[in-house]
Amino acid sequence: MCDDDSRDLLQVVSLLESYRRVRKAELFYASFQNTIELLASMDSRDYDLLLLDILMPGINGMQAAHEIRQRNSRIQIVFMTSSPEYAVESYSVRAYHYLLKPASEEKLFPILDRLMDDFKKPEDALHIKTQSSVFHLPYGKIEYIEVNAKKLYFYLTDGSIRNVPGKLADFEHALLKTPGFLKVHRSYLVNLQWVQELRQGELVTVSGWHVPVSRAAYPHIRTAYTQFLFSEVEELAQNRIGGVE
Repeated sequence: MCDDDSRDLLQVVSLLESYRRVRKAELFYASFQNTIELLASMDSRDYDLLLLDILMPGINGMQAAHEIRQRNSRIQIVFMTSSPEYAVESYSVRAYHYLLKPASEEKLFPILDRLMDDFKKPEDALHIKTQSSVFHLPYGKIEYIEVNAKKLYFYLTDGSIRNVPGKLADFEHALLKTPGFLKVHRSYLVNLQWVQELRQGELVTVSGWHVPVSRAAYPHIRTAYTQFLFSEVEELAQNRIGGVE
């Protein structure tokens, strides 16, 4: 939790304690009154969820969220703020929810319930077998896949790269059946969930990787990406953005 207003922070702490007691939930939390301390703590601590105020002095909550997204695509972000003006911008950092203050059990508990359920679900994953090992890569953690010199390179949201011998065709069928995956070039498959920008000839992922887009495929990719973005916005508007008129 991060909020410069100590009263609001104490209120959220009280709600979390109530949630932990009522739901018998395993819940651990830390609180901060400025984003500098929050960002510093993330160098050594791993969080599943941020309850983040926006209107704070210095680096505000939205600016902090953009910085956090550059280094952590997995963490869930719930904005808790007194102003609706940043609701649209919250899409750009893939906020899970946008909640207008004051926080209450009626507003916060259903959000926490859904998140708890999501955290417990096993992730759908691509199963990979090589001569020396068997492992799986969750689809949601793959930004894109490249084939080069008979090797497949899986670029992941945590910044790591896994490589295995093989052809793109070995996994293309499974990947293209998964919502969000698209072939953008004969040597590249991309997860649109992690595309930050589409340009003529390339796209840029949230981690800053540049992926070639073939000239012939570009019109189709542009249409597919636009449709994907609209579907994301529609889902957020229907299910995730609460309390904003």
